[in-house]
Amino acid sequence: MLGALMLLAPTAMVAWQGDVVIETPNSQLLLTAWDGGDLRQAYYGDKSATLSQLRDAGADLGGHAMPAFGTVDAIQLPALQVQHVDGDLNLELAVDAYEVRDEARAKIHVFTMKDKLMPFTVRLYYKAYKNVDVIETWTEIMHQEKKAITLKRFDSGHLTLRQGDVWVTHLHGNWAAETAPTMEPLTQGVKIIRNTDGTRNSHLDAPELMLSLDGRPQELTGRTIGLALCWSGNYELRLNTISHREHHVYAGIDPQSSEYVLEPKEVFETPHLAMAYSDEGLSGVSRQLHNWARREGMLHRGMQTGDILLNSWEGIYLDITEEKIIRMMDDIAQFGGELFVMDDGWFGDKYPRKEDNSSLGDWVVDRQKLPNGIRALTDAARQRGIKFGIWIEPEMTNTVSELYEQHPDWVLQVRGRQLKQGRGGTQVVLDLTNPKVQDFVFGVVDNLMTQYPEISYIKWDANAPIQNYGSTYLPPQKQNNLNISYHRGLISVLKRIREKYPDLVIQDCASGGGRANYGLLPYFDEFWVSDNTDALQRVYMQYGTSMFFPANAMAQHINGVPYWNTGGRVIPVKFRCDVAMSGRLGIELQPAHMTDEERRQCTTCFADYKQLRPVIQTGNLYRLLSPYDRLGVSSIMYVDDARTQAVVFVYKTDNYYDQPLPRLRLAGLDPGRTYTVVERNVKVGDKPCRLNGKQFTGRFLMDTGLEVPLNNDYASRVLELR
Repeated sequence: MLGALMLLAPTAMVAWQGDVVIETPNSQLLLTAWDGGDLRQAYYGDKSATLSQLRDAGADLGGHAMPAFGTVDAIQLPALQVQHVDGDLNLELAVDAYEVRDEARAKIHVFTMKDKLMPFTVRLYYKAYKNVDVIETWTEIMHQEKKAITLKRFDSGHLTLRQGDVWVTHLHGNWAAETAPTMEPLTQGVKIIRNTDGTRNSHLDAPELMLSLDGRPQELTGRTIGLALCWSGNYELRLNTISHREHHVYAGIDPQSSEYVLEPKEVFETPHLAMAYSDEGLSGVSRQLHNWARREGMLHRGMQTGDILLNSWEGIYLDITEEKIIRMMDDIAQFGGELFVMDDGWFGDKYPRKEDNSSLGDWVVDRQKLPNGIRALTDAARQRGIKFGIWIEPEMTNTVSELYEQHPDWVLQVRGRQLKQGRGGTQVVLDLTNPKVQDFVFGVVDNLMTQYPEISYIKWDANAPIQNYGSTYLPPQKQNNLNISYHRGLISVLKRIREKYPDLVIQDCASGGGRANYGLLPYFDEFWVSDNTDALQRVYMQYGTSMFFPANAMAQHINGVPYWNTGGRVIPVKFRCDVAMSGRLGIELQPAHMTDEERRQCTTCFADYKQLRPVIQTGNLYRLLSPYDRLGVSSIMYVDDARTQAVVFVYKTDNYYDQPLPRLRLAGLDPGRTYTVVERNVKVGDKPCRLNGKQFTGRFLMDTGLEVPLNNDYASRVLELR
């Protein structure tokens, strides 16, 4: 291992060679370079192996760390491919220098690799954290050729795994049915997971996956690797199993329609790829990613907790009036809530926002709906002791809007081709490759916050894909840069907003969970899990989402019933409350339509949640029973770092007579401690269940477990362990 800084002068004949250990507290990545060759990856996992032991055991250490077209053999896919000025498509990379940067929270290992023929350089980075078992990897690509070259493939990272009984878990879904986990063994051939929406990359497939190295995935046991691509745009994850040899995993921006034109001396940085390892199964990797997210990947909220809020959307939709909004503020304040958010429908002058087919881009108050403006609403919120938030969709406009009339060239389009239009038949996407458009989008937030500094929360939506693949700002030879340049423009805007308004809470929404990714979470505080708030379906979606994202990033609201999105299903209010309590709690209905029972249950729920919130939102997650296993029950629990407090959620997902239900074995507790069970959010009018007040050792709870009373349809329990 070369633990010190090493820099060697580049030469045409001699390349750096040596062994490197990149380590976190409990995991390591072993790399080696051969004389005159490129960097090789030997091992990723726990700390039981060394390079010398692997060599003695006859392990194949020849896997390319960043395989390049022209170097790898025909059966291995490349992670890098370029077209040089002279048309040459090949790369022959050799490690020229190695550097270690020791920072406060991480060590960054930098390998500089150069092509043996052309003036082309790749810097490969590995950032190993000192407090969590996560390594980030990415590349910087640059050249000094005479003219621009084309990057044809530019993955962020590549991982080689020894052939074996390896399973992949990835998330799939759709609008209102997001994040269902698919678990399947890796078989010979190539599997591709891709998203090409343009603006939203978490509907259909998601840019994260887990690899279980010991066969069928288990929640609490087994060697497991998690990967999360920190990118908000189109991506491609590839898994290539080569005969009896190895599995190769690639992650990066999808090069389809995104071959990037790179000018001489321009530096192209790929998105970061976060890699986590645990020998405690899927939940173990989840905890590593959650801890990394709170400390590193969610730069704003981190270990903070979110407020209990009421959002107006499912309560009144676009039918906003000052009277209705203030009445809803009264209700959320009476329940013990902390924040009111006014959703879509508050804006538009020439074109008032009465339906979803107009007005986006015209961010002025509709005085017919709000005669006293937003100031009256922020004043009303302050008088009631709650905060005020507002909805915007600043990346989009409608062709029926003053903005489009004034700046038709500001939308993505191809001159001469008919404009494809989305939601409402009129919605289009603004061209964020254009600095003037970036200034406008920043100004949407800046103007609101300048006029109404009491706004504490913004719900930022994005309800359209990129359908018009063209930019009037980008030159003809760089139209392929659009997908990448759009998201770079978006991130540039978000950075400006965060620099000026660091304390503003911003929710990331995109037709529900369309933007749940670590490319945007550094700039947002939370995301909307789904536009479907049906509690039973949310049990499933929230279970899948929790595989990669922590509870304080997951917005989960109590809905009204009968619920339109699931055919008028009616679910008891306690079950709805218990499901929403397992993340950042909110409410999404018209309180004026609530029954007395619903109002009393929500008041109880809010009061209990405030006491449990720190453990739920920032605790360590253990998924105990999966709803996808069809056992009739789903259960998760959160445990604080000291293992002195835990919260267990149990939901009955099937209902029939003589139903066998599994005993619930807990996890993550201190086996030597004694815990007292306290039932929370008890159903209004009922007494706590028979477990309430009972004491058990941590060992008993984990080895034997509890018989949780779930006697009725849609039964659920929230149990605190003290």
